[in-house]
Amino acid sequence: MRIIPGLTARRASSPASVATNPSSEPAERTVPTERSEADSLVDAALYRDGERVCTGTSLAHTCAELEANPGDLAWIVLSQPAAATIAALGEHFGLHELLVEDIVQAHQRPKLERYDRTLLAVLHPARYLDAQEEVAFGELHVISGQNYVVTIQHGKNPDLSKVRERLEGDHDLLATGPEAVLYAVMDTVVDQYVPVYRGLDVDIDEIELQVFRGDTEVSRRIYELSQEVADFGRTVRSTQRILDDLSAGFAKYRVAPELQSYLRDVADHLTAVREHIDGFHSSLRDILTVNATLVAQRQNAEMKALAEQGQAENEQMRRISAWAAIIFTPSLITGIYGMNFHHMPELPWMLGYPFALGMMVVSASILFLVFKRKGWL
Repeated sequence: MRIIPGLTARRASSPASVATNPSSEPAERTVPTERSEADSLVDAALYRDGERVCTGTSLAHTCAELEANPGDLAWIVLSQPAAATIAALGEHFGLHELLVEDIVQAHQRPKLERYDRTLLAVLHPARYLDAQEEVAFGELHVISGQNYVVTIQHGKNPDLSKVRERLEGDHDLLATGPEAVLYAVMDTVVDQYVPVYRGLDVDIDEIELQVFRGDTEVSRRIYELSQEVADFGRTVRSTQRILDDLSAGFAKYRVAPELQSYLRDVADHLTAVREHIDGFHSSLRDILTVNATLVAQRQNAEMKALAEQGQAENEQMRRISAWAAIIFTPSLITGIYGMNFHHMPELPWMLGYPFALGMMVVSASILFLVFKRKGWL
């Protein structure tokens, strides 16, 4: 798993969470960059009946316009704002102090929290880095009030300008209120999960081929990819809980029926992604089991080959030892009779020479028969 640059320290989510991700892996915390409000303000606009009527030049200007026209919808996009900018944002919209704290301290798990009429959704957009075989996660906060939406990005993914263009092209949907912006953002985030699981699927297929080719590095690749699948799966499940919590509030917060259908469609897409992720877990477990079996078979084959090689070497050593013994006995007799001492009993004996040759032949023949019977020759 790769986190976008700037997300380093760790923190737990706020204890006041209404809906949190209970996954065991803690989330990293963003170290806020000291950027001016003008630098962090990506776009700000007011919409009336789904059509843009004003483009804000600052937070103060946008808020002033919204106060003058409370029936309009304000949508503000910030990118990695400084703590002072977030504090000003909280003051402008009267945000709960715990909500402001979460935004300032940043990296939260994907979750949904409600503070009276204000809604905070933390989303983790993802993209797959195929060369590194890593899932890179970003962070996106969506703050939704009665007549405003604020999106805070950490990283450039997703491109919210395209989300804005899409909504501005559908006036009826945008006219349904802040929930339409939340839907469009979530739909974009979920759509980006599809290339991620497809990239993981391709790499799992490659791993299967590696396993049967006997690649010795495949075990490490299986383990690392399993971690990426687990991280991605936690994010997908947390995002699905956000959609479940939104669905539970449809009646209470009088969400437009059309928007309910759109959100259910997003939930269906996310369910399909989750099913693929669950399948990846099973596939990687099976691949790991098959790989372990194949490794054990190769080790057994190697041990058998070594044993056969050792047995062959033992056979050779026995043959060499047998011939050495056969040759040694005549050599011993020759050595004895080759000692040129003056007083030796057999020197004047007429049959001494044939007797010595006979002893050599007989002793060598006896040893040959013995070793032959034992299977050494």
